[in-house]
Amino acid sequence: MDSFSKEKRSEIMAKVRSQNTKAEIRVRKHLHGLGFRYRLGGKVEGVKPDVVLPKWRTCIFVHGCYWHRHKRCKRTTTPQTNREYWTQKFRRNVARDRRTLRRLAQAGWKCGVIWECAVKDGRFADRNIKDLVENATFWEIS
Repeated sequence: MDSFSKEKRSEIMAKVRSQNTKAEIRVRKHLHGLGFRYRLGGKVEGVKPDVVLPKWRTCIFVHGCYWHRHKRCKRTTTPQTNREYWTQKFRRNVARDRRTLRRLAQAGWKCGVIWECAVKDGRFADRNIKDLVENATFWEIS
């Protein structure tokens, strides 16, 4: 049983952002500080990455640990109510992420994934993102 009423739960879920999250903004500020210029909100091969670096032909995704199921992360929990629904929902999210990365790679784009937990505790800033963008076809910061 949910501890909130349907109305309260709806209100809480409506506040969950899908764009311009704190993690995305921190990553964009860091990239800008490194001298990268990027695009936002555009589609690439039918996919909407969080950040696009056109000069480097690179797409960056800032994944929330909860929604995209970051393995071995304490933020990756599953609600106790309606467990079957959430399990299926998370499976679809992960499958969509795999398809997205595959599609972009086949089209010749480089891809990077930065996990929310790495942004929150600052680990992402310790990595040499410039080197990853310039030299790696796929990279992940977790």
